[in-house]
Amino acid sequence: MKFFIQAGAVLGLLGVAIGAFGAHALRAMLEASGRAATFETAVKYQFYHAVALILVGMLLHLFGTNPTTVKLLNWSGYSFLGGVLIFSGSLYVLCFTGITWLGAITPLGGLGMIAGWTLLLWAFL
Repeated sequence: MKFFIQAGAVLGLLGVAIGAFGAHALRAMLEASGRAATFETAVKYQFYHAVALILVGMLLHLFGTNPTTVKLLNWSGYSFLGGVLIFSGSLYVLCFTGITWLGAITPLGGLGMIAGWTLLLWAFL
């Protein structure tokens, strides 16, 4: 429970820092490379899932007595975290390096995030 709240807080903190850095210090480079929208997408999805991780941590605290719910929420949190690292991480690397083959792994991160939302739903069916 505490881990997911901490991970969400770290992702939120980094989202603000990375977003501000991109909007100010890297704006010209991102616009010149045509990657400003890609960068913005990475930051947005990082933020959405920072909040989702905090939610998972809070739900674990509230519903931590049901072993099935705990298992599904844990899998949800790890799916969110892995999804963000792969999705947003690959987009950040693409923006900073121009290594285009990373675009091929970005959807795997998206699948991780979808799995996280699916598992969160399943935990409360």
